Amino acid sequence: MEKRRTVPVKLDVDSHSAALLEDTVDEFLWAANYTTRHAFKGEYVTTSKTTLHDDTYEDVRDQTALHSNHVQAARNKAAEACKSVVARWKNGKKASMPHFTSPHLVYDHRTATFHDEYVSLATVDGRIETDYVLPDKTRDTPHTDYFFSDEYETAGAELHYTNGNWMLHIHCKTDVESNTPEQATPENGTVLGVDLGVNNLAVASTGTFWTGDEFDHWRREYEKRRGDLQECGTRWAHENMQAVGRKEEGRFKQTLHRISNELVAEAHKYECSVIAFEELTDIRERTGASWGHKWAFNRLYEYVEYKTKEYGITVAQVDPENTSRRCSTCGFTHPDNRESESFECLKCGYENHADYNAAKNIGLRYLRRNQTGGDEGAPVGVRLNSGMLNANGEYESPADDSARAGVHAESQRL
Repeated sequence: MEKRRTVPVKLDVDSHSAALLEDTVDEFLWAANYTTRHAFKGEYVTTSKTTLHDDTYEDVRDQTALHSNHVQAARNKAAEACKSVVARWKNGKKASMPHFTSPHLVYDHRTATFHDEYVSLATVDGRIETDYVLPDKTRDTPHTDYFFSDEYETAGAELHYTNGNWMLHIHCKTDVESNTPEQATPENGTVLGVDLGVNNLAVASTGTFWTGDEFDHWRREYEKRRGDLQECGTRWAHENMQAVGRKEEGRFKQTLHRISNELVAEAHKYECSVIAFEELTDIRERTGASWGHKWAFNRLYEYVEYKTKEYGITVAQVDPENTSRRCSTCGFTHPDNRESESFECLKCGYENHADYNAAKNIGLRYLRRNQTGGDEGAPVGVRLNSGMLNANGEYESPADDSARAGVHAESQRL
């Protein structure tokens, strides 16, 4: 089984190299947007990479100085974005033609050569060499664990320009045994449902809560600091605002890494084969979340997604419609079932925390969407703290996995 990790490395880029990278990024974004516009020209959106390659490759090569592999990477980026749009349309969601603006550039082993202390990168005018800005190799960091490790090999990278810095997100990979006891994915495993929100960043169907108190506290603190600096209006204040932004992002990433580690550990502890989240696309509109929370939800999902690969656990998203209004016990759905953080079913009287009820519904939705009844490896239930829910919403006790208790027996633990 392949295990992947991404290590962000700051680059020490001089002014001449920075200008070349800027030109290369601009042409890469132009190529991706050109391909996207072409994909939307016809009666149907073209998502085939082969078709897009045949239709746009020569034009892009003629109109840019990009390396051939950068042209192909831009085409792939456009094709994937177009596929996402089509998928949203099929689900009845609104989506418009993608447009790439964030400064980034995809590298592979033909356009980048990775050395111990520096990297060689292809640009629109030859190659540049730039040193890494690395932490002490004696410290326990992702750089020492993955980038410097002999067990991992580099598998490409993505260059980003953020907060005045050139950052190379280096992809590292290794092969690991997938049949060892600690990494084996159980047959007929279970689903861990996860609800995301503002007051509680994440709630699992096992009853574990990760509150948003710390996140909200520091978000308010950093907003206040930026507001105070903005009032000054000086160059010094502007530079300090950027420093505050970097500290804020670093602190939040550290918090989200901790939560993602604990979520993955929770799934592994309960022998879950799937972690199911609600679809993140319109989560701001549904939850009233800020842009900061939306960023946090996406980050958390990404962290969980790559960390679960070590254990062979699948991460998925499901349609969130009515997961907060539906009773996970009897299935009755009504807006008045939920009031703030409290859930009480108007039909069967089931009471619990609203986010916990939603987490179970998210797990059940994945289970019902994917369970066929004939696949030996298909998940058979939603994992709770004690026992689980089967696809019918019935509680199954841990003492007898084959016994199917009535829906109200769940109240013995939940």
